[in-house]
Amino acid sequence: MNKKPYYITTAIAYTSGKPHIGNTYEIVLTDAIARFRRMQGYDVRFQTGTDEHGQKIEEKAAAAGKTPKEFVDGVAAQIKGIWDLMNISYDKFIRTTDADHEIQIQKIFRKLYEQGDIYKGSYEGLYCTPCESFWTPSQLKDGKCPDCGREVKPAKEEAYFFRMSKYADRLLQYYDEHPEFITPVSRKNEMVNNFLRPGLQDLCVSRTSFKWGIPVDFDPKHVVYVWLDALSNYITGLGYDADGNSSELFKKYWPADVHVIGKDIIRFHTVYWPIFLMALGLPLPKQVFGHPWLLMGGDKMSKSRGNVIYADELVSIFGVDAVRYFVLNDMPFEGDGNITWELLCERVNTDLANTYGNLVSRTAAMARKYFDGVLRDAGAAEPVDAELKAMAAALRDKVSAKMDEFRISDALGEIFAFLRRCNKYIDETAPWLLAKDEAKKDRLSTVLYNLAEGIVMATSLLVPFLPSTAEKVFALFNTAPRAYDALAAFGLLQSGTKVADAEAHLFERRQYKDVEAAYAALHEPAKEEKAEQPAAKKHEPEYPAEISIDDFAKVRMQIAEVVACEKVKKSDKLLKSTVKVGEETRTVVSGIAKFYTPEEMVGKKVVMLTNLKPAKLCGVLSEGMLLCAEDEAGNLSLLTPEKAMKSGSGIF
Repeated sequence: MNKKPYYITTAIAYTSGKPHIGNTYEIVLTDAIARFRRMQGYDVRFQTGTDEHGQKIEEKAAAAGKTPKEFVDGVAAQIKGIWDLMNISYDKFIRTTDADHEIQIQKIFRKLYEQGDIYKGSYEGLYCTPCESFWTPSQLKDGKCPDCGREVKPAKEEAYFFRMSKYADRLLQYYDEHPEFITPVSRKNEMVNNFLRPGLQDLCVSRTSFKWGIPVDFDPKHVVYVWLDALSNYITGLGYDADGNSSELFKKYWPADVHVIGKDIIRFHTVYWPIFLMALGLPLPKQVFGHPWLLMGGDKMSKSRGNVIYADELVSIFGVDAVRYFVLNDMPFEGDGNITWELLCERVNTDLANTYGNLVSRTAAMARKYFDGVLRDAGAAEPVDAELKAMAAALRDKVSAKMDEFRISDALGEIFAFLRRCNKYIDETAPWLLAKDEAKKDRLSTVLYNLAEGIVMATSLLVPFLPSTAEKVFALFNTAPRAYDALAAFGLLQSGTKVADAEAHLFERRQYKDVEAAYAALHEPAKEEKAEQPAAKKHEPEYPAEISIDDFAKVRMQIAEVVACEKVKKSDKLLKSTVKVGEETRTVVSGIAKFYTPEEMVGKKVVMLTNLKPAKLCGVLSEGMLLCAEDEAGNLSLLTPEKAMKSGSGIF
């Protein structure tokens, strides 16, 4: 029987530098979907890769004293290394510098030109180098790039353009006829209202102001511009040929079942890409999933902000599967997720070490202690077993329903709800008490069999998310992953299966202070480097360059009065303060629990930054920041007014 093909892709990573954990989330997300589809019996083709051309690369290579090809070779290897570290099961890693890709891009460009979809003109506008995008003045946000917020510069050059407007009505019709094409639906509304209905501008598809790109073969002073080059990887990686001689692989897998991309590039994948495909006479992908961002402490990760964390650093502290679990579990379907060291510790300790790891180790240990490791269903069932068995039998379909909607966090939530039910079952049946009564030996054996069977069923569904951990669990229980079709039935673990003698230690509990120290150690300079550097003052802050009075005017600070305060649950560091700012009441989360008790906080008048973007910390929405001073020893002191001041008073 032939398996149904399933083609899934990530956006290809830009080779301007090392990807941070927010970038890495996408590849882990896509890997989980691909593995789950394989488990369901699909013939999966999973493609990822790197986007390697453009002005930004040319400039970075020059700054590094390398040729562009030398530069991208190094970064592409680094990206591929991180993907491999994260145990990604891709089938194809494409690079846009691959010779077969470059040849097809030239053919595609020529084909579109010859049929009149591309024409030659000139462009004058405002250009953002990091985003490699032209903008009109009306599109700017506060005079800067609307995508990244950086400076734009005037640019004028000869260019080729694609006639976007020619296909706009056809694309709108496609949206209407295929409501599942863009998910979540809010992304579709954004494309329709912000780009298609106001009228599509023709798209610049070549450049002459830099050389690092694929030359237009019939006009070689031009290079193909980023999106026509990059987006086409989804078909060139399958062996598409613009001359009509496409490979069997292309015929088998195209159109793609889903492109998994970040919400910031949804426009390119749901407007430009389908229009390119229409012009080429090719079917459109079945779905585009625009996932949200992973924020660091409520802010977008950025080297300039100094809040970037890398996957390999996290793996060195927590392990691969713990990092995979965190990014999959803590990313909502639509809204942005948040990563903090406290949250990481909480997830590892609570979900992985306690709920899952402890369940596995306790079950295996009791089987060894009471039955020399042998698991046997002795048929001594009691009513309490029914709920566990019913929940186990229903689990596969619940998880599958969530995965079909790309609600990965919810799918994991279903599995861990069942694992918590298994832990409750231990409390309900009390195996340690059953072991004291020889007459209840069959009941004890049945309880341990039920627990082992539940663990095997749950772990079989966890394979796409925690593949290495699942292997350890199956080895411990001397069994194989349960086939997808068999996961709706409870009781298939063979009686007489013997638990391995090895101890089950799946996840290590971590203390926040130890994690902080481990991360700091990763960023300490080598001893030789330290010796050459003058001793720096402890906790000396790094201030930005000089700012203007206009910059300072953007910051709003006011006097606030703390009217209530409590500790944030599951955090040793955070306090949740309820403050009054004039007539307004807000909640503020501050990392000051080491220096102030909740009782000390109530009644204080403090200085508060009141126009800071709200952010969730440990599940609590913080709507501002209380300002503190910090000495060389790291001690904090809240800033308070010298004289009695009314709540809401401004600070100038």
